[in-house]
Amino acid sequence: MVPRNRQSRCLVDDHGCRGPVPADAPIPLCEGHLSLAAEWGDARYGITDALPSACVLCGSRLGVRLPSGWVCAVCEWRHGDIPDDELPPPRVDVVYYLRYADRVKIGTSAHPRQRLAAIWHEELLAFERGDRALERRRHAEFAAERFPRTEWFQASDRLLAHVAEVAAGVEDPWSLHARWVSEAVARRG
Repeated sequence: MVPRNRQSRCLVDDHGCRGPVPADAPIPLCEGHLSLAAEWGDARYGITDALPSACVLCGSRLGVRLPSGWVCAVCEWRHGDIPDDELPPPRVDVVYYLRYADRVKIGTSAHPRQRLAAIWHEELLAFERGDRALERRRHAEFAAERFPRTEWFQASDRLLAHVAEVAAGVEDPWSLHARWVSEAVARRG
């Protein structure tokens, strides 16, 4: 529904524009000035679209076309750049949170795909960037929920709230991991 006080003429008054504003326009600009604003936004912030080919780092097909070229929308690797195959992959340690029934496992790995493939679980809840030191802090933080002599914890409200905070804004933990790996590759040059 269009507000009653909505302007029907373009706000731009250069060279006497004041053209009609489309009923569904988000701001009171004529179609010509809306097009100019959209082109400016595309040039400044990029256009999300399918990459010309899959990202060599994470395999995603989703990219952002910027004036300077394409970047992967998942890991932000510049399309066309080739990682140096002679260098070993960078080490990116993560603390992972896995759910199985009413339990949550808090563990760590530098190779989470291999590690998680070896653990029976129903859902990967989140990744948190960190190594054994962070894992030990999380084990201490949730010691009251811990099943003795394991890395499994009762899925308490407190633990699930922590996991929700770690996972906030992340739809897929694997895409976050791919971005961390991409950033590590880019940092080493």
